[in-house]
Amino acid sequence: MTGSPIRVLLVDDHAVMRAGFRMILEAQDGITVVGEAATGAEAVAAASASHPDVVCMDVQMPDMDGIEATRRIVADPSVDAAVVIVTTFDRDDYLFSALSAGASGFLLKNAGPEELVSAVRVAAAGDALLAPEVTRRVIERFAATGVRNSGESSPDGAGSPPVAPARPEAPELRTPVAGTPIQIELTEREHEVLRLVAAALSNAEIAARLHIGEATVKTHVSNVLQKLGVRDRVAAVVYAHRHGLA
Repeated sequence: MTGSPIRVLLVDDHAVMRAGFRMILEAQDGITVVGEAATGAEAVAAASASHPDVVCMDVQMPDMDGIEATRRIVADPSVDAAVVIVTTFDRDDYLFSALSAGASGFLLKNAGPEELVSAVRVAAAGDALLAPEVTRRVIERFAATGVRNSGESSPDGAGSPPVAPARPEAPELRTPVAGTPIQIELTEREHEVLRLVAAALSNAEIAARLHIGEATVKTHVSNVLQKLGVRDRVAAVVYAHRHGLA
């Protein structure tokens, strides 16, 4: 996306919230807001029409909640956008369901303006965005339990939110051990990078930690995602925790 502004779609049923986000983002170089939506259904249509790079998605909305909207946007082959759930984090199940739906990260609604801008840039760069205060709690619980029940009610009704189909399970990872068949074999460096990704480090932070170039980190991350058969860094983080690699 070098040379092109980051295209952002804002989804929230509160006009004041959308206006505030727009004001913050459009004051930044290299970011443009290409659309707004007040419901999940509007978000799905707007994503298809405006082709954003990043969708900032609320959860509780009329017509269609943000979790179902996220699932539909991620599943649309004509849309290549990272979805960042913007939430008050008053219910864990929203976050676990959003992970299953394909969200690339989370941002708390009480975050400062600089955190919103950073979230958009990080998501646009293909990195996972997990607020530090929720990273371990969300990922470890999701990895341990999964989110697979699909018959529950919407966030706008009683009970827990609907749960989108879980991400496809990655093939079993087996570390190289003599006499053990290997379905997926990560190199020592790839294992190292995966552990740091699971610790919510950015590519730049991983590069500094390992004393290698950021471009090299991106290559390792890409190789890890391909070998694990997962679509993004969040799925890789879940995989790492589930298999005791974090």
